Amino acid sequence: MTNLSQFRTFSQHLPVQDYLMPVLFMGHGSPMNGIEDNEFSAKWTEMAQDIPVPTAVIVVSAHWFTKGTHLTAMDFPRTIHDFGGFPQALFDVDYPSPGSPELAIAAKKLIHSVEVGLDHDWGLDHGAWTVLRHMYPAANVPVVQLSIDYSKDARFHYDLAKELYELRKKGVLILGSGNMVHNLRMMSWEMINGGGYDWALEINDEFKRLILNNEHQPLQAYQTLGKAAMLAIPTPEHYLPLMYTLGLKNEQESVSLFNDKAVAGSLTMTSVRIG
Repeated sequence: MTNLSQFRTFSQHLPVQDYLMPVLFMGHGSPMNGIEDNEFSAKWTEMAQDIPVPTAVIVVSAHWFTKGTHLTAMDFPRTIHDFGGFPQALFDVDYPSPGSPELAIAAKKLIHSVEVGLDHDWGLDHGAWTVLRHMYPAANVPVVQLSIDYSKDARFHYDLAKELYELRKKGVLILGSGNMVHNLRMMSWEMINGGGYDWALEINDEFKRLILNNEHQPLQAYQTLGKAAMLAIPTPEHYLPLMYTLGLKNEQESVSLFNDKAVAGSLTMTSVRIG
């Protein structure tokens, strides 16, 4: 049975795996990473080869910021080009991964803290497909997106993630896609290929310390971490996907970092693997 046909029986028949699927947070950076072969996209490819092939993927992308919580529930989500000013080659990309209404319904049933809507209009935005096309270039793994409710705080999103834990036992890869440090207004073109302001490096180091020490409460209350945190997170959409990754960690699991680099002065590509 193929990976896709096996997954179509997800809610009733897909067995519990003899492993717990890892969880990822990807610093996705510029949309151009979706078509460039560079140090970041190479690591995305390597990561996919290093973890089990998932039965499906749930992506929490910085670029689906909504009122309320929603899951894409169409058979074939469209590729969304939600950006401007980039080369035509980027707009020409189509990532024809199937969706999974079955997974959307199963995930909805697991979430009890809030009513979840099933969406048939969104698709896969660039926070999802720019990463996934390097991880699974054949586009043969079903993908569902989970939106981020902009009216809720970081703790809400951290706690909501815990309700999805059982999916990890079914081989579902849950992937947060954003950037820990993300301040586009302060970008430096002189540092576009690498380098960060002192405040960006300082707070990124603090984020890493807290993640590696399993100290999640300060990360949920990032507003208390000082001026550098406020510069790093002027708006929360790129930070909140990290909460989903951390919320899915159990106490015994290992944590590792990759793509740990600052670019353009005020962004960091630092990414996290759990499990």
